[in-house]
Amino acid sequence: MARSIKSSPKLLTETELELMTLLWSMKEGSVNEVLQNLPPGRDLAYTSVSTILRILEQKKIVSSRKAGRGHIYFPVLQKQDYEAASLGHLLEKVFNGEPKALVSRLLQAQGLTPADLDQVRELLREKDR
Repeated sequence: MARSIKSSPKLLTETELELMTLLWSMKEGSVNEVLQNLPPGRDLAYTSVSTILRILEQKKIVSSRKAGRGHIYFPVLQKQDYEAASLGHLLEKVFNGEPKALVSRLLQAQGLTPADLDQVRELLREKDR
């Protein structure tokens, strides 16, 4: 069941987003599985990951099912919904609701390759169709 971020007005914290990014790629996982998928050098305690996942569950961003003595967590909020909400927030709060300003900054600041620019042009052509 997909859930829109619109009913959850706040953006995720950095660590919440880090764990959600793992869950989106894993599809589901226990606390131990999430810990195992953290990047090398990223040390979080079991209790920290467990607490954050429970907070995300309270926020109705993830859900869980009982599995043995633990839980398996899975996203309720879909990644594309969070991307859209985050981009909307950025557009409104940083770029005063002006898409041209956002795109202009992206093109100026991000060192896009010629291949990237070709892909952007293709997306614009598709949008015009």
